[in-house]
Amino acid sequence: MMEQSWKIGFIGLGIMGRSMAYNLYRAGFDVTVWNRTESKMKEAEKWGAKTASSPKELAKTCQLVITMVGDTDDVRQVAEGENGLIHGARPGTYWIDMSTISPDATRDFAERAKKKGIIMMDAPVSGGDTGAKNGTLSIMVGGEKEDVKRVMPVFQAMGSSITHCGPVGAGQTVKACNQILCGLNLLAMVEAFAFAKKSGVDLEKMLEVTTRGAAGSWALSNYGPRLIKGDLSPGFTVRFQQKDLRIVLEEAEKMALPLPGTAVVQQLLRSVQAYGGNEDGTQSLIRVMEKLGNVEIVDKK
Repeated sequence: MMEQSWKIGFIGLGIMGRSMAYNLYRAGFDVTVWNRTESKMKEAEKWGAKTASSPKELAKTCQLVITMVGDTDDVRQVAEGENGLIHGARPGTYWIDMSTISPDATRDFAERAKKKGIIMMDAPVSGGDTGAKNGTLSIMVGGEKEDVKRVMPVFQAMGSSITHCGPVGAGQTVKACNQILCGLNLLAMVEAFAFAKKSGVDLEKMLEVTTRGAAGSWALSNYGPRLIKGDLSPGFTVRFQQKDLRIVLEEAEKMALPLPGTAVVQQLLRSVQAYGGNEDGTQSLIRVMEKLGNVEIVDKK
């Protein structure tokens, strides 16, 4: 089993990444970080992280490197760019990509990493900023069984539900399924809010009842209270949700698989973007429902 004395590199200190890196440090791991925005590295230094000048330099000193960045091109840059991690990592280094990218791209990265003796796994997550802060993320892992077993203590420092989904790329496939469900649950939630508001029902009462029954969902329990307060701050931004849904729809197209519900959510979120909500939380889908139904559902903030 991996020992807490092993050195871990963490690349990407965004809304979720910064909490994930901190939880690794809190669990006793030696953590070195790198982020494109230097101020975020300085924040990490305050709680005890070491910093590196580039992904390449980070990988030279670490036995396991985690990437948690925005999209496929971001992974490509930090992994295979001029100062990418694969140019600094030694044979036998573990690389765990916890970003959400396409399964095909993941398998391509893994194949090229393997040629350099680097062991890659994909481990996208679900749970938003709350799960990242609390160390209760759901982690979907793709990789060899023995490799997953060996790094399990690392996953356990960041998540409460860790599932080995299959070979490399399988984690990303399950994450795509997760995002289909998240998108449709989000739409169901804002439609219910609109229906309740226009019917004159108290939103808090509606939320209290529905979260306890068969209609309950993570979105309802976590975003519902935020909506009542008019809080559209991001636990997960519209921009990243749209990126994830783009991946889902591209993969579905390859399989000639129609996903009408997912496509509707993607188009409605595009309307949120058109109104300047790209960096708002995904619960800002409520604003589209307000315009469609000509009803003010939540207080303006």
